[in-house]
Amino acid sequence: MAKSEHAPPQDLIGRWAPLAFMVLAAVLVYATGANRYVSLHELRLRQGMLQAFVAEHYMLSLLAYVAVFSIATAVAVPGAVFLQLAAGLLFGTAVGGSLTAFGATLGAVAMYYATRSAFGDALRAKAAKADGVAARWREGLERHAFWYLLSLRIPPVMPFVIISLVAGFAAVPVRAYTAATLLGVWPSALVYASIGAGLSRAFERDAAVSLWDPAIFLPLMGLSVLSLIPAAVGLVRRKTATA
Repeated sequence: MAKSEHAPPQDLIGRWAPLAFMVLAAVLVYATGANRYVSLHELRLRQGMLQAFVAEHYMLSLLAYVAVFSIATAVAVPGAVFLQLAAGLLFGTAVGGSLTAFGATLGAVAMYYATRSAFGDALRAKAAKADGVAARWREGLERHAFWYLLSLRIPPVMPFVIISLVAGFAAVPVRAYTAATLLGVWPSALVYASIGAGLSRAFERDAAVSLWDPAIFLPLMGLSVLSLIPAAVGLVRRKTATA
């Protein structure tokens, strides 16, 4: 008989409450249509209003952005990249990128706890019997959690939510997970914020957004470099192993 069938009601509530809260937050986001405001068009349309609010309520704006981005990360709102662009547009590259990194980490930790609380025990038991790719993932996460997660977080190629869910399913220490997430997303967050700062100049000129604008093209090249990191690390490891 399953373990949950013998658990007291309060234990079941505590186990499923984090996931239920995340599902409720996602339902509210989509039911209110808040996800429709996450777009380049809305960013251009509301640039003046947002910048005026930031100028008048700077500290509140910082906190509000971190809260909004953490929720968007936790409930996996599509198009959250436009929030990262907004951070650069409103706060600049360094501040905007840092705010995104902190917000993404908070949202990822919430997702981690929700999945680990609800499904972790059962899925870890199944993962222990897995072989092939699943076994290699489990072994990498359990033996080298920080470095394994860091190598997955830095390149912006693997879906953010997938990494968070897998880490929640596996036996990953929360400190290693949090540190790897924060340090791993920071580089790409700075790049997206830099693109957002470039969009600000295009919006102010009322010009069409061009990917060939140096303020946008060069950060995009930075993202391409970040995406090559896993391949470069793998090549170095193979050469080291055969040396």
